[in-house]
Amino acid sequence: MVGSFLNVVITRLPVMMMRQWRAEAREALELETEVNPRFNLLVPASRCPGCDTLIHWHDNIPVLGWLKRRGRCASCNTHISPQYPLVELAGGTLAVAITLIYGLDMQSLWIFGACLTLLVLSVIDFRTQLLPDAITLPLLWAGLAYQLMFQPLMLSSAVVGAMAGYLVLWSFYWLFKLITGKEGMGYGDFKLLGALGAWLGWQWLPLLLILSAGLGAVLGILLQLMVPRLRGAPMPFGPYLAVAGWIALLFGTPLMSLYLSVIGA
Repeated sequence: MVGSFLNVVITRLPVMMMRQWRAEAREALELETEVNPRFNLLVPASRCPGCDTLIHWHDNIPVLGWLKRRGRCASCNTHISPQYPLVELAGGTLAVAITLIYGLDMQSLWIFGACLTLLVLSVIDFRTQLLPDAITLPLLWAGLAYQLMFQPLMLSSAVVGAMAGYLVLWSFYWLFKLITGKEGMGYGDFKLLGALGAWLGWQWLPLLLILSAGLGAVLGILLQLMVPRLRGAPMPFGPYLAVAGWIALLFGTPLMSLYLSVIGA
């Protein structure tokens, strides 16, 4: 059920951002203000992307509604993206995994929130190559608040992690741009690594970069081999950072122990 709401955020937030940017641009150019129907995370109700028909409540049940209609609209037979059941299943899977690892308490609820936020960011970035400040910045502040409430001795490490996480990718960005004249990543990636640094501490930053870069290289090559139209196209880095963050949040202690043993620390 939570995953169902995440799909709303994933689908609508980029549209809301585009509308806001367009309105600001028109205001700056002193053009007439556009009048658009009300559109936010609550309004309008869910509709078919093909025929704009209202989706009935029984077709909107997480996972089951999509399976019931075999991934198609009941009115016009338009294909409905498998993103919807996959995000819903991912949300449920994360809930089960976190409960098994951390149990049922307030700390696990915060970690669940962080994992769901990473899920939203990864799908938005994959679809649009955007990492909205409206999500990345609250994730960073939530990481610092989490350390303050549950691991106060880690707070200084988290503050350094937030600063260093941003600065590391910011430095890579400018170094790459100076050498090639091209932009290798977006500012949203800096903020996302900063947020992960806040949740995990600066000690995790090298391993997060190794995991995300490794995943990006392997999956990026596979995607370009499987989908020829993606060859040479810009690839988002946010999803790989998000997966690295999930791995760290769920399997942090044994993974860090393995990493330290490998590097001989």
